[in-house]
Amino acid sequence: MNATAPSSVAGKGLARSPGALSGIKVIDLTRVLGGPYCTMILSDHGAEVIKIEPPQGDETRDWGPPFRDSDASYYIGVNRNKRAMSLDIGKPDGRAVLLRLLEGADVLVENFKPGSLEKWGLSYEEVLSDRFPTLIHCRISGFGASGPLGGLPGYDAILQAMTGLMSVNGNADTGPMRLGTAIVDMGTGLYAAIGILMALHERSVSGRGQYLDMTLYDCGLALLHPQAANYFLNGKRPVGTGNVHPNLVPYDKFATKTCEIFIASGNNGQFRRMCELIGRPDLADDPRFADNGKRNVNRDALGAALAKAFAEHDGNELADRLIRNGVPAGPVLPVDQATAAPHTAHRDMVTELNWYKGIGTPIKMSRTPGGTRRPPPRFGQDGAAILAQHGYSDAEIGVLERAGVLHTKRRS
Repeated sequence: MNATAPSSVAGKGLARSPGALSGIKVIDLTRVLGGPYCTMILSDHGAEVIKIEPPQGDETRDWGPPFRDSDASYYIGVNRNKRAMSLDIGKPDGRAVLLRLLEGADVLVENFKPGSLEKWGLSYEEVLSDRFPTLIHCRISGFGASGPLGGLPGYDAILQAMTGLMSVNGNADTGPMRLGTAIVDMGTGLYAAIGILMALHERSVSGRGQYLDMTLYDCGLALLHPQAANYFLNGKRPVGTGNVHPNLVPYDKFATKTCEIFIASGNNGQFRRMCELIGRPDLADDPRFADNGKRNVNRDALGAALAKAFAEHDGNELADRLIRNGVPAGPVLPVDQATAAPHTAHRDMVTELNWYKGIGTPIKMSRTPGGTRRPPPRFGQDGAAILAQHGYSDAEIGVLERAGVLHTKRRS
């Protein structure tokens, strides 16, 4: 079970409390990103997460380099604080083990293709809800089970394309571009975690579990702000604007003598202070730039004037001076510099335990802080212990392993 990291353990961003979700048991049948990201959020805050992989394993274990002991960084980055086992639930005995593990479980999270659990006789409506009336079953899929695209598989980049996110990224020169992070997968993981917490809260009132139908398609559309809001109001198709904002000006990246910085001026007061701090107070008095609406219409002229002014400054010094004077600004940092920044360390946003190093939990709680309890598990490393915890004898575990139900080595 997930435990508080002992106070004697050295590391960074470690869990020093049982966590807000201590006592919650999660059976995790997910692979790749959206589901594992969801369950890592829950495990960071004390939920006991049992990650059950198919015999071939979570495919992200192969998504490298870089690797550590044959596990890729892609897998390592979203699977801490979990225990792992491998079951072949395509076999009747595997499904029997799964049902036994679900006894006393609060949450089941899975991302099988819609219809898979039903095919195996594990439908929520017909089986799970009757046998486990308090269970919260969260399914993550590409498009859901019904509708014109129902049952089809979902992949982050394809969903970025189909939900409009790609069309508003990039600019006129590049055309639509994929966001560098898997925003749909991770956004779906976040929405799924929120949905699970809502269902847990509702269960505390009703005493009943429920089914959560989470799709990448829905979550991708839900991230279309402000582009969808703009379109619904003005009827104009949003396009990729690169770094600039479709509504706010100036909101862009500018080169300086030492680095690039980003400016996000949201009101007239901020704009005036920015102009004063870069040595161009006259721009704030120019009628073409009197308010955000006028600055938007005249964004090209303003951008040219600002680019010339910023080029004369030290970027890091100027960005710090701007933000400390109420103007949103920051240097454009590469990943190595961002993760090594002093404020990153202050916020415990890089966590370390033994060999493991990752991005820490952004959810900071005063009484029940979460954090790292255990490194990401190797394939099948906890199978025997998990089964023993659920009442299986050594002899029964051996039978399951010899029958190809329980796996300790990945099937190629």
